[in-house]
Amino acid sequence: MPKDTGIGASPKRREDVRFLTGKGRYTDDINVAGQAHVVFLRSDVAHGRIRGIDTAAAEEMEGVIRIFTAKDFEGVGGIPCGWQITDRQGNPMQEPKHPILAEGKVRHVGDPIAAVVAETRDQARDAAEVIVADIEDLPAVIDMKKAVAEGAPLVHDDLTSNLCYDWGFVEENREAVDRAISGAAHVTTLELVNNRLVANPMEPRVAVGDYAFHDDSSTLYTTSQNPHVIRLLMGAFVLNIPEHKLRVVAPDVGGGFGTKIFHYAEEAFCTFAAKQLQRPVKWTSSRSEAFMSDAHGRDHVTKIELALDADHNFTAVRTETYANMGAYLSTFAPSVPTWLHGTLMAGNYKTPNIYVNVKAVFTNTVPVDAYRGAGRPEATFQLERVIDMAARELGVDPVELRRKNYVTEFPYATPVAVEYDTGDYNATMDKLLSMIDREGFAERRRESEARGKLRGLGINAYIEACGIAPSQLVGQLGARAGLYESATVRVNATGGLVVMTGSHSHGQGHETSFAQVVADMIGINEDQVEIVHGDTANSPMGMGTYGSRSLAVGGSAMVKATEKIIAKAKKIAAHLMEASEGDIELKEGRFTVAGTDKSVAWGDVTLAAYVPHNYPLEEIEPGLEETAFYDPNNFTYPAGAYACEVEVDPETGKVDVLAFAAADDFGNVVNPMIVEGQVHGGLAQGIGQALLENCAYDEEGQLLSASYMDYAMPRAHDLPMFQVDHSCQTPCTHNPLGVKGCGEAGAIGSPPSIVNAVIDALHSGGHDVPHIDMPLTPARVWHAMQGGAANLGSAQPAAGSGNTTHDRSVGAGDTATH
Repeated sequence: MPKDTGIGASPKRREDVRFLTGKGRYTDDINVAGQAHVVFLRSDVAHGRIRGIDTAAAEEMEGVIRIFTAKDFEGVGGIPCGWQITDRQGNPMQEPKHPILAEGKVRHVGDPIAAVVAETRDQARDAAEVIVADIEDLPAVIDMKKAVAEGAPLVHDDLTSNLCYDWGFVEENREAVDRAISGAAHVTTLELVNNRLVANPMEPRVAVGDYAFHDDSSTLYTTSQNPHVIRLLMGAFVLNIPEHKLRVVAPDVGGGFGTKIFHYAEEAFCTFAAKQLQRPVKWTSSRSEAFMSDAHGRDHVTKIELALDADHNFTAVRTETYANMGAYLSTFAPSVPTWLHGTLMAGNYKTPNIYVNVKAVFTNTVPVDAYRGAGRPEATFQLERVIDMAARELGVDPVELRRKNYVTEFPYATPVAVEYDTGDYNATMDKLLSMIDREGFAERRRESEARGKLRGLGINAYIEACGIAPSQLVGQLGARAGLYESATVRVNATGGLVVMTGSHSHGQGHETSFAQVVADMIGINEDQVEIVHGDTANSPMGMGTYGSRSLAVGGSAMVKATEKIIAKAKKIAAHLMEASEGDIELKEGRFTVAGTDKSVAWGDVTLAAYVPHNYPLEEIEPGLEETAFYDPNNFTYPAGAYACEVEVDPETGKVDVLAFAAADDFGNVVNPMIVEGQVHGGLAQGIGQALLENCAYDEEGQLLSASYMDYAMPRAHDLPMFQVDHSCQTPCTHNPLGVKGCGEAGAIGSPPSIVNAVIDALHSGGHDVPHIDMPLTPARVWHAMQGGAANLGSAQPAAGSGNTTHDRSVGAGDTATH
């Protein structure tokens, strides 16, 4: 029978009581007495030289307190990048300054030029509209290959080119990979695009800066996934505020998907302006503003080559990727196409030779950074598309081709510098096949054909790396922060616990699952455990939530701290029962002396800790509070197999997803219901990328998909009922919970499933289409079925060519897909 409590149970999410009743406390709900409001004047051109900013008329308008421009930030640092990449020649990446307000030039549509602080938001908006910015238009670079061509306009005049770095990994593998490909029995080559996405969390970003004159301290309330990191970056590198004088609070946060990891200029502005004006300053983003100020995701163009021998063993993989950085380097941007992508290019397979080249490029577009999966979806999409294409070229079963090349012995050291500790890829594939009735697919295809539709089945595998670690290693790889996690467990005299964590929850259900872990260890009710997060003033220094690290890293820190609590409590219990500490056992909230009927309740021990009347003070300190920092010694490696069935309407090109199945190995599972919900959310986002979503610019750098009128988000009717299974569990060997991470899997494994299925459907109808770039809109699919000759927009790659160009522009008519 299913468990009711503790690890492995599925209690309802406790935080949902306030979320579903509208009682959550989000940053925009915070209003500090006397606060002013800020509205940013943003550039409407992608690239231009600022010749002057006339604020005279705006300054005279009602309610205006002050208007800030770049000159007000002289001596203030730029927004820092948190990761430095060294290129394949050993040179550090080019790293331009990212000013709080544009200095000298604007570099993308949405770049903030001036900030109006006024008594009300409407007054600030009215004043911003009358500011006259004299901007000399400059040629914009949007296409990545054109951006690095000789003579291209420079996004940053102080750089030598628009190439941020040219990274090779593993450089010493390069010659062996070249030889393996040149001598292969078969080589499949595919060029593809991983389309640019906008994260679109439910809650837009908000920042409230407050300053206290009496102790010269600053507070920032913000929509962040990692408040401690914001405090470190903003305090030390931008505003020069000592950490003990800076508090960062991230209350309830309505979704993040990566886009709220980063330190943004608006946060620094509000904190700076609050001190300058001696009053609180608040900024709330509009949805349209978010499209051009929040970091975007993906935007890679890749050529991948897969070499096979005569027996269809994979012998080599070689890739060349152009990765868009946008106009500035966002917090973790350089790491995404390199260490979070290149290290996963082995996938689930024992390919002996792998070489990955990445050219990161500055363009006149919004900065690009981590988005759900961050590098791993890009790696999986390349591999799983080229493997499916190879299977079709060779006339073999795509499932059996994967099985033939699966890693089957663990631990397994890949050629791209990571070691998988555990896994069973055949087990997840077996489970998937049992879920989808593959044998009955032919009959379902005939039924679709009878209705004039083409039916396709797409199957693929994935692996990801979660809980990026360890700090010592990532420091050598360029990280400018540690990647440990922390927890403080404070036990009250009456037995309840407060767990303060450096992790942050923005929809994952941490307040429920973290409590399950701690309560299970002690044997008490979960309602006796309170989880506190999101405030640097009352939680230990931690790195926040992203990369599916919360349980694997944050949860492990809680386990370590709770183990310290239990160890001390056993000493107290031993004294109370006049027994040896080594004989004390804790089970179901009671301490017992092994082999006897002597016992004492958890609450009696915790009371003794704080009322030490009968207590060996010379041996044990009063109180019961412990802190632990946990720095893992390896990534965790969730893996799985996904399948979907689609129908394609040959008259219109419209794709309908009929069924989707996901078989995942997440190691041990703490709360199956929450895990299933995480997979559902990831699948929805992956299907959105595959079929609907596309962030598009024209050749002048104008954002064509800057609202929900032009950017198609997945809705309920776009999604099927999902089959989700996580019964194949190979526990992680190097964290105390044996967990692997589940938050990003759905977004990683689903895009290739969709594309593989659509290509399969088209081939069943006699259409020899090797590939279609995402999103597979009706227009793209229909054009591919006509032979792919028609162009879909300005410089858009011909759909279905399988040999796409590197131009990222699309026509406006290709962004809305309903």
